[in-house]
Amino acid sequence: MQSETEDAGFASLVHRQSRFVFRVAFAMLRNSHDAEDVAQETFLKLYRSGAWRQMKDEQAFLARVTWRQAIDHRRGHPQRKQDDLKSIPEPKSDQANPEQELLAADAHAVVHRLIDALPEELRQPLSLSSIEELNSREIAAMLNIPEGTVRTRLMRARQMLRQKLSAQLEPHYAK
Repeated sequence: MQSETEDAGFASLVHRQSRFVFRVAFAMLRNSHDAEDVAQETFLKLYRSGAWRQMKDEQAFLARVTWRQAIDHRRGHPQRKQDDLKSIPEPKSDQANPEQELLAADAHAVVHRLIDALPEELRQPLSLSSIEELNSREIAAMLNIPEGTVRTRLMRARQMLRQKLSAQLEPHYAK
């Protein structure tokens, strides 16, 4: 049994880090409902095991546990595709012109499709770096790979995105 002080400490952890845990899960699963499930599973697992008491780097530890939970969750739902863009909220625009808003939404969807089409080993570090704003050391610890490998994968992912995006933007002429 845990004491009331420990329960309050865990509740404080959940309050401080629940958004972060959700964002890590969402970066992996690209579905808000699944990300909520994984966040809850992550905190439940930590509470039951008591592992949260021994955390040294709170965010790195939580990111690693959440990432593994998300992988396990995704394995349990193989029929779900990563390209379900309906679960990705579109950013609100301050533009008054509906045509410009539509063009911006289309561009946003294209970028998300290109990111989702990247190989898993490149998409994961890119999502953690860009969306979660983790540095290469934190990503390396979470994915259990060398920091140099993370940097290489980030460079390759950005290079592939640049190439694919420029190919999308090139005018296509009928022959």
